[in-house]
Amino acid sequence: MHASEFNVEKFVDIIEKENGTISEVYFVACGGSLVDLYSSCYFINRESSTMTAEWITSKEFVLTPPKKLGKHSVVIICSHGGNTKETVEAAELGVKEGAFVITYTHTPGSACDSEKFHAIVYDWEPETLQKDRPLGLNYSIINELIHRQEPEYKLYEGMKDGITKCDAIIRNATKKFQNKAWNFAEHYYNAPFLYIMASGSAYAQAYGFAICSLQEMQWMDCCYLDSAEYFHGPFEVTDKDHIYILLKSVGKTRMIDERAEVFLNKYAEKYEIIDAADCGMDAIDDSCVDYFNAPLFYEMSVLYRTAIQNKSGHPLDMRRYMGVVEY
Repeated sequence: MHASEFNVEKFVDIIEKENGTISEVYFVACGGSLVDLYSSCYFINRESSTMTAEWITSKEFVLTPPKKLGKHSVVIICSHGGNTKETVEAAELGVKEGAFVITYTHTPGSACDSEKFHAIVYDWEPETLQKDRPLGLNYSIINELIHRQEPEYKLYEGMKDGITKCDAIIRNATKKFQNKAWNFAEHYYNAPFLYIMASGSAYAQAYGFAICSLQEMQWMDCCYLDSAEYFHGPFEVTDKDHIYILLKSVGKTRMIDERAEVFLNKYAEKYEIIDAADCGMDAIDDSCVDYFNAPLFYEMSVLYRTAIQNKSGHPLDMRRYMGVVEY
């Protein structure tokens, strides 16, 4: 199925018919694809009273599968290329154990685009809407599942509204931050080290910004941190020379990021604040706005890595090892 043909009500009908009530959801992938799944895992564990969720790398899922994996589980797999060996193995394990296995891939005809799974092929162009990308598809499925399983659930309409509204918010925000990204790149494109911080459902965007956008695509040394954990060790290296990027969320964990910002204001000199509150997020219902920090900050990471690439001259697609040597 192509994402443009996806109908969440009919899809969840199939889940209910084949697997009944769902009690566990496992989000399984590698690298950037794993990043896309984190906020959905966070969403379930904060908002559902009938389901729990786990976020697991593909090989770990295969080698140490959860004991509860079975008939009442959904396994959500993502592989952009569709042929990542350990991710395909994870999907096959889910089927073997009787779970409802959803595979997302950008590549039609790949191993993940198989009739063995409930496969969804997505586009990944700048104009592709969030509702048609893995993160948005996840939100739609989870929102519908919780709504059907939990009569007391309150976020159903707010989440649907947020999925619809977030594209315009993100487009406007990236335009607003373009010059800021260029200026950051002008000063720090050859920085020896960067720290990237975020909190809550957006934590994996710091992770993805570091390991994918900068380490993989720009060969820059950097570290990702939970903004709360900054104060439990990492803040000891804060000084006028270390460089920080803080992804400052709106919602329930904002105070965590604010605390980090106060410390940076006092003890650091080189830091960048990307504040979701400056991006029009007030258009999304307060009850669920937390979950839309993730797609916003993903696009901000794209904006900043592109600005760095334009300054450094290092092509985003150039690799030393990935897809080049055996590993």
